[in-house]
Amino acid sequence: MDSGDGLKWFGEGFDGFPKKLPEDVVEYIIFIIDARLSDIQTRERLQAFQRALQDLKKKFLKEYIWQRDEIRLDLVRENDRWLLKGQTNYGDSVADEWLIVYFLRELSKEFKDAWIRIYDTDGEFLLIEAANALPKWLTPEVAEHRVWINTHRLLIVPLGKEEEPAPLKLSEALTILSDTPGRPQQYLKVEKEAFHRLNNYPNAISENQHYATLPLPRKVAHILHMNPSYISSAVEAFYLRDPISLRLLQPEKSKTALIFPPEDFVSVSVRFTKVLYAQLLGQHWNPPPQYESAIDSLVKSGHPQERSEVAIKLSAGLQMLASHSLFADKKAVREINLLLEDLETGDDTLPTDTEIAAWPKREDDESWLDIDFSEFEKELQGKGGDKGFGDKNAQDNLKKMVERFNTFLADDEAGHEGAEADERDPMDEDNDSDPGRGWEDPEHSSDEDEKAQTGASASSSSTKPAPQSKTQTKSKAARTEDEDEDSETESEEEDQAAIDAEYAEYEKYFEKYMTLPPHEKAMLTEDARELARAQDAENEEDKEIQKLTEAMEAELFGHGALNLNPPADKTSKTLKSAGKANKTDKGKGKAKVSFSEPEDDVEEIGREGSDGENEELLDEDFNLVQNMLAAFKGQAGAAGPAGNMLRAMGIQLPQDADDEVQSSGSKGKSSVGEGRASDNPMRKQDWYMK
Repeated sequence: MDSGDGLKWFGEGFDGFPKKLPEDVVEYIIFIIDARLSDIQTRERLQAFQRALQDLKKKFLKEYIWQRDEIRLDLVRENDRWLLKGQTNYGDSVADEWLIVYFLRELSKEFKDAWIRIYDTDGEFLLIEAANALPKWLTPEVAEHRVWINTHRLLIVPLGKEEEPAPLKLSEALTILSDTPGRPQQYLKVEKEAFHRLNNYPNAISENQHYATLPLPRKVAHILHMNPSYISSAVEAFYLRDPISLRLLQPEKSKTALIFPPEDFVSVSVRFTKVLYAQLLGQHWNPPPQYESAIDSLVKSGHPQERSEVAIKLSAGLQMLASHSLFADKKAVREINLLLEDLETGDDTLPTDTEIAAWPKREDDESWLDIDFSEFEKELQGKGGDKGFGDKNAQDNLKKMVERFNTFLADDEAGHEGAEADERDPMDEDNDSDPGRGWEDPEHSSDEDEKAQTGASASSSSTKPAPQSKTQTKSKAARTEDEDEDSETESEEEDQAAIDAEYAEYEKYFEKYMTLPPHEKAMLTEDARELARAQDAENEEDKEIQKLTEAMEAELFGHGALNLNPPADKTSKTLKSAGKANKTDKGKGKAKVSFSEPEDDVEEIGREGSDGENEELLDEDFNLVQNMLAAFKGQAGAAGPAGNMLRAMGIQLPQDADDEVQSSGSKGKSSVGEGRASDNPMRKQDWYMK
């Protein structure tokens, strides 16, 4: 049994559980494929590749800040061959992932015998970028180990003439690259789409940085000046804070002094990446009293509110990073602890105001954080805005996406699934049989049903007698068909008109909604949620009422309260257990019942004479009262549907005297009957039900 993800169970060639990359991780592998090189020469070639990567990093990454991990290549030996392998956790910064692609692609120009494979959690993400230009056979199910970077090109191993669509194993791919290096093909459109994000490199490396002037504690400013890359770990510690981290910001609770107290502020220029700055700026938190008072003092001293909050968040993040045991094994934390030890031992001192004034100052524009929604709407509609809605790279990516979408819409041969049914690749269709299903697909079954119905009608018509007038029959059938077609056409036109009117109204309100400021959008969204909650609560209440009604009806039926015409024999049995009943007023056909002591026998009821005729039923009103009292008696003094209905009609029945007698321990039957007869006329009904 194949689980669908390549996993084979025991007895079916189990080769281990499939490996999957963690979230937000990109992995890259470099092979040197040259039959003329020995094993040692291959290793030396890979080491030269490592050195070339270090040179690129020194050239372009002097001031670059990685979100989490940087690019790193390790020399390893797997399956009797040397290779370079590395993993990078890029977190929320997709720019880090594309920077790695750029570096590896640039190195492939220098090392023409290097074959590079790069993939992430989503698989062959380069093909995802080029999804609009892929050949039909290149689906995600067959793409594994077929995509390689070599000599600055994107090469794809195509299917063989007799090869079934399936992914390649790594050993199979390496054999193809070694034995038939000309087989991998370069698809220019695919390559252009896959690498379109690299068009702005290497300039995009510096454009990803953001400088902001912040009032920081002197010790925090010193640590970040020694190594600006510590800021990524500090921001992440604040971004992923937990209750333990927040407790470490309060000395009265943690019983430990702050390493970076919010005091002795100095204005310095801090270097972020755009992602880090946006993460810190967008975080909402309730600062502890000491940090809250620090923000107030900074604002009073003339610093902007927003900058003051960002500075305090950064100080709090560095405090969490240095004091939380969760981050103790990080390289940045170990280095920060060494710097703090130098300050404590006197091997190093905090910078003075004069030294800080000499540090370089830079303040970047924050317009990339602002989004003009009107311009954004124009970009989405493919019209192209005049001023731009925000960050230039984001605009370029959005334009590319809209361009692809418009290209798809302009394709006359494309259906709702991207291509006409007759031109689809067989791999795109899920035509596997389902052994556990007991029915056919609707589209096939409907065709077969129509054929069956046609055949049945034909066979049945052949057995019928011929009509008297064929012309008359045809004319009637034609008129009927025309009328049906006209009615169906009118119905369809009315439905379409209603749909168009509803959609036009939706478009009008949607355009009005998009022009609202963000706070009004949030208010409208919250109102919609409240309305949905109220409707859900009302539906729940209706369901509860329906359940209560059904339960009441079931109980009434169980006690016979809703049975207005019970059989005569059941009526006689009921009256036997209740007391004597005498028949009066025969002329009206109704019986009036009088009650006597319970020891007497029950006389016959409803007979019109002694001539052996069948018994007649009692009056319907009497039966209803009798059944209601029986249901009330069945409640045994507890709440129930019969009591509720009687109270709703203004009838309050007294407590059953039987219960009073049983509670007092009395067992005399005759005295009970006398008490019921003398206390209250209504109690005669209780005595009757006894």
